This record gives sequence, C-alpha cells and structure tokens, in this order.
Amino acid sequence: MEGCGLDAVDLRRASDVALAGARLLDEVGKPRLLTGDLWTVNTLLAPAPVPAICGVLDLDRTWWGDPEADWTMRMARAKQDERLSFFDAYPARTDTESCRWRRRVYELRHLGALRLERHRLGNEAGVEDSYRAVAENLAALM
Repeated sequence: MEGCGLDAVDLRRASDVALAGARLLDEVGKPRLLTGDLWTVNTLLAPAPVPAICGVLDLDRTWWGDPEADWTMRMARAKQDERLSFFDAYPARTDTESCRWRRRVYELRHLGALRLERHRLGNEAGVEDSYRAVAENLAALM
C-alpha cells in the first residue's frame, strides 16, 4: 500500500486484530484448494442435460485455506440476490460466532486487495470507499 502512496494504517490494524484472534483462525483444521477467481468466465462446462464444470481456468490466484476466505464465497454473499442460489449446491454453511469473525477478517483481506486494484485502475472514489469499509469491518470485530 505504502509503495503506491496509500495509507495502510487501517490494514495494519486489521492484521493486528487477526493475529490477536489467531486461535479462531486456527479452528480451520483442514485447508482446501481455493481458486481465488472462480466465476463463469473461468470455467469449462461439459455438455449435459445439466451442465457440469469439467475444468477451471486462470489459476494465478490459487492458494490453500478456509473455503470461507475465497473470493468466490465473498462474491456469492455480496448481495442478497440470485447469487445466493450458489449455496443450494454448496455444502451447508457454518454460522458460528467464530465463523462470522473469520469472515470479517477475510473481508478485510479482500478490501485491501480491492483498494490496490481500484488504485491501479484510477478509481479514487473506490479507494476512498475502501477506507470506510475497512473501518466498518474493524469496528464489527472489536
């Protein structure tokens, strides 16, 4: 952030909060392979009466972790609309206090990445909005 001339104090605070709650992050006992960018354009579908994903493209953001930390999960929950149908086929979501806390930490991570992307694209209003969103998520973690 600072190398781009952006203030990162809020994200350093988010990192401190995540570190303080490491025991909650450690509750995720079995990491899964996350694509980091799964959406329709990055999938290959096999022809069938009901199309099935037979391949995934663009794996440059792939990593191991909690499925709740994946960008795809964030975007599936981004709005209360048809996106939520994703969860009709996905295993039941856990909704414990620990899981909700982790989701907020993951959201802070995503907001940091969004800030950089918005800066790269010259979207200064989006950059400013990221500071508000980080503050709201940090307040909810306290």
